[in-house]
Amino acid sequence: MSTLHSQRHLIRGIVFWGVALLIAGGLYSFIRTFTICWRITSLPGIPPASCAGETVNPFEPPVIVGDTRTPKPTLTPEPQVSEDAEYPTWDGASRINILFVGLRGGDPIKEDCPFCTDTLILLTVDPTTKTAGMLSIPRDMWVNIPGFGYSRINTAWTLGRGSKLPGGGPALTMKTVSHFIGVPVDYYVQVDFDTFVDIIDLIGGVDIYNDETMVLDPMSHGTDFPKVKITCCGMRHLNGTVALAYARCRHQEQGCKDGDVGRARRQQKVIFGIREKVLSPENFPVLMARAPRLYDTFSAGIHTNMSLEDAIKLAMLVRDIPRESIKNGVIEHNMMSYGMVILGGQNASIMKPLPDKIRLLRDEIFTSSGPTGPLAQGDPAALMQADGARIRLLNGTNTKQLEEQTATYLSQQGLTVTELGNTRAPSRTTIILYSPKLYTLRFLVGLFGISRNNEIRIKPDPTETVDIEIWLGSDWTDKLQRVINAGEP
Repeated sequence: MSTLHSQRHLIRGIVFWGVALLIAGGLYSFIRTFTICWRITSLPGIPPASCAGETVNPFEPPVIVGDTRTPKPTLTPEPQVSEDAEYPTWDGASRINILFVGLRGGDPIKEDCPFCTDTLILLTVDPTTKTAGMLSIPRDMWVNIPGFGYSRINTAWTLGRGSKLPGGGPALTMKTVSHFIGVPVDYYVQVDFDTFVDIIDLIGGVDIYNDETMVLDPMSHGTDFPKVKITCCGMRHLNGTVALAYARCRHQEQGCKDGDVGRARRQQKVIFGIREKVLSPENFPVLMARAPRLYDTFSAGIHTNMSLEDAIKLAMLVRDIPRESIKNGVIEHNMMSYGMVILGGQNASIMKPLPDKIRLLRDEIFTSSGPTGPLAQGDPAALMQADGARIRLLNGTNTKQLEEQTATYLSQQGLTVTELGNTRAPSRTTIILYSPKLYTLRFLVGLFGISRNNEIRIKPDPTETVDIEIWLGSDWTDKLQRVINAGEP
């Protein structure tokens, strides 16, 4: 149990760096699966028919004006998910989507909805084109929550948590966002507000361009602070507490314009401020040196379904995305109408989506015409050959000349094998990636039948003389002979 606890602690720490660098570099990532079910096909993100999973309907019929239904759970909720459920896997070549969640996390006695999500930002990353996108969803958007009917989108977490559905609040929130936007959601990262404050303070605050005069009412870690006036217009430096108040402000009387839409814009300003601060040459080495403190501070306040292996992959590559390759957008006032419903016996204002207009914004950020096009189309072998990867083959079996026979076969496929040798490898073939030759990686994963996450090892090293190293295991011995003798793929 202590080992599992330590690993989860480590995972949270690595995930923080993944999130910080993801924000800093513009969100850089890897794929949902290695060999099948590439969930980044044409929108709305429906997996191939051969894959298990639910078809995503991107937009529901228009909401009936004056609808007063209160969301209710299905009559037969699914059993609660096991704590031993496996993490999703991610291969490092295809686009993925990550839902960034800001959970209110207040006192259940004092808060009317302590587990409501005040922040929902869908991050999309395409490693092959080194581009990314960011879409903010206002918290009062009126959507169909699968299994519960229509409600504000920020209640999905509470409903999933309270009904003890598989995956709880995170799973239902991911499913709801996927259903609403029309793209798959692969991962979530949830950050408590107090943890958000600590993140900002540990990087020395953020600098944003402010174009409003506002009076903020800061609070963090249960403590109220004096009000802070931020004047228009120019660059302003914000510490963690003020940055949180800035990112949460939506009331006109405080000078915060445009309600939830304006708040979403301010949240994105803070995210880009974090990016600039983390990537600055004078700060990045210092932040790396403070990693132990970051581990201790953030392990309890950041929660995710991202595995340790995938978090390491994410942290390795996110820095390569330039600011100009990040497209960001907010669901604006002209993409919705407003209405009133009864929720929990109380009048509640809602935002009713205008599907056609939201589709335009979605397509700009998530389709091939935008910055995050799907994995390049074409023959996998041709894409692999275009990579021009240099490969080192190491024989980890007792079969003599296995590496030479494999080199001959790989050369026939158009790969370049530059080094041969021997190793004490695991029983199964393992691939080590030293540089991002992602199409070659995908080709090799299919060729060798890689099915386990630990059989792909990401070790960036610009000093290496090869791009990819392959440890040949006993599982490959028989398969190679079948390939050579019978021409099987």
